[in-house]
Amino acid sequence: DRLAEGVTSITGDSSAFAALEDAGEVVTWGNAECGGDSSSVADRLVAGVTSISCNGSAFAALKDAGEVVTWGDARYGGNSSSVADRLVAGVTSISCNGSAFAALKDAG
Repeated sequence: DRLAEGVTSITGDSSAFAALEDAGEVVTWGNAECGGDSSSVADRLVAGVTSISCNGSAFAALKDAGEVVTWGDARYGGNSSSVADRLVAGVTSISCNGSAFAALKDAG
């Protein structure tokens, strides 16, 4: 029932999906290891998300203040803790390939 209305986009990787609702909340399902379980970052996905990117086995959400939240397989960028201090604000877009993410910041 959570996806009955208000979904603005759905994106999927090899084994999971993420839906973006109009209030900026993210709902995930599918293979937990590939991002179908976002419970480790769920508190950061309840509002303010403007877009979701994915690659082979991970997701990256861009929030309205320029923060990036990642989840899924760490080998594919699902764990961005090593660069987390650079992703808390100022990101304007996210690009991805089959196994990684790159964030473009407002300062270039």
